[in-house]
Amino acid sequence: MPDFDYTDTDWDSIARLRKWYSGDVHDSMEHLGLWGHLEGISLLGSLQPGEVVCGPAVTVQFEPSDRKGEPQDVYHNAIDNVPKGGILVCEASCAGGSCSGELMSSGAKVHGAAATIVNGTVRDLAQVKALGYPLFGTAASPVGVTGKKEPKHSQVPVRIGRVTVNPGDVIFGDIDGVVAIPRNRLRDVADAADALGRNEAEARRRILAGEKLQEIWPVA
Repeated sequence: MPDFDYTDTDWDSIARLRKWYSGDVHDSMEHLGLWGHLEGISLLGSLQPGEVVCGPAVTVQFEPSDRKGEPQDVYHNAIDNVPKGGILVCEASCAGGSCSGELMSSGAKVHGAAATIVNGTVRDLAQVKALGYPLFGTAASPVGVTGKKEPKHSQVPVRIGRVTVNPGDVIFGDIDGVVAIPRNRLRDVADAADALGRNEAEARRRILAGEKLQEIWPVA
């Protein structure tokens, strides 16, 4: 895996974001003129109720390939060298087949990854859920990748829908979906999410106290 320096990762801002959920995070991004939703990708593995994942991206780019014999060295190397708390982001929409399942998730979890995000299908969901690993993908499929595609590059920009994810950008995922945050705007998004979260907490308090929505929204 090409070298990428994660030593300057802003873990304080990441910890602040973990207090919120993907709706807060993306609303905060839109307030700042940003878009980060990785459309079509949802949780297919395991998260505890209310749990989120948030960490820096390690990217893997797949390309069509008719080679046989599971030629996945680039992906395996990324898994083996993921920084603790990092999130693997695989752009694998170029061809059919599931690049991640039980074994890839097991390796990722053992080596400290917080989650794996796949723009493509994934498999072995019963085993992945039993492992307790947050695996995200577009759908489930038992079909493998051999003879269809293989990982060609890691730690390169990958394009998923409307969003380009760069190595070190921050990925936020929960039961509602996945959001990518540019690393150079992470603190801004965390600040905006903190402010939005405070407003929503006040709105929640007033709603539960019996006030009408029209009387309290938007919260100043």
